[in-house]
Amino acid sequence: MPAPEIAAASPSYNGESPKTPAVFNVLSFGAVGDGAADDTQAFKLAWDMACHNDSAVLLVPNGYSFMLQSTIFTGPCLPFVYGNLKIDGTIMPPDGPDSWPRNSSKRQWLVFYRINGMSVQGGGLIDGRGEKWWNLPCKPHKGISGTTQRGPCDSPVAIRFFMSSNLTVKGLQIRNSPQFHFRFDVCHDVHVESLSIKAPAQSPNTDGIHIENTDNFQIYNSVISNGDDCVSIGAGCFNVDTKNVTCGPSHGISIGSLGFHNSRACVSKISVSDSVIKKSDNGLRIKTWQGGSSSVSNVAFRNIHMDAVRNPIIINQYLY
Repeated sequence: MPAPEIAAASPSYNGESPKTPAVFNVLSFGAVGDGAADDTQAFKLAWDMACHNDSAVLLVPNGYSFMLQSTIFTGPCLPFVYGNLKIDGTIMPPDGPDSWPRNSSKRQWLVFYRINGMSVQGGGLIDGRGEKWWNLPCKPHKGISGTTQRGPCDSPVAIRFFMSSNLTVKGLQIRNSPQFHFRFDVCHDVHVESLSIKAPAQSPNTDGIHIENTDNFQIYNSVISNGDDCVSIGAGCFNVDTKNVTCGPSHGISIGSLGFHNSRACVSKISVSDSVIKKSDNGLRIKTWQGGSSSVSNVAFRNIHMDAVRNPIIINQYLY
């Protein structure tokens, strides 16, 4: 397998030569990029090489479509100087639940676990191919005669970050996730900017960005339209700043839902400002389950423009 090429280092002002990032192109590790071949192992190999290099760019090149199975990209990696996953091409999962391998989780697709100091950016597309998942009979009103039927209903979150910190996610397009587009659990110091997230207004549970037990989180300058919340802030979150987000059609920007199954949940220091919410069921919402014990404090909504929003501000303490 060919080794990645490393460009010559440029001089620094302190007399030391900084490392020039090594570029690990997934094509060099056996990826095909025709949208049909399984490129999972090539991505895993490229990830493992980049993870053990303290100055690396893992490149998903433009002009190719890569199909990946449900995969966990695991750290910890060497302390990144220029840790960067650069997505310029298209990444997609198998096409629907019937194409999903039986031994793979149907609750998540791409997971980044225990990562510190990485940026994910580029001009590429993450295509969740969610339509066949949305049409399962167990989804709301998708059964016979518009009913909701019992049965297996797990659907994968497109991109999940778990127990990770010092993250930047910037410039990506992501569309049509089977369920949440992005999910952050137990993460710290996260900057999300200039994302385009899009799914049909009737696609169920396709939250744009969902966070739980996460702090120091910024969402800036992004456009989100989907079938659920543009941003949903779950239990254990604090210091969350949302600014200059265009949201809708959607269910708005929500704190919650909190207190599910009689649990205790606290959320604090939440700011939403300089944003637009349009063509949405709700604007700004706080939602809790009956029977739970929840606290929401130090919340600021500033300079929010709403257009064709049924409930501009709503506090619901008896969900469903």
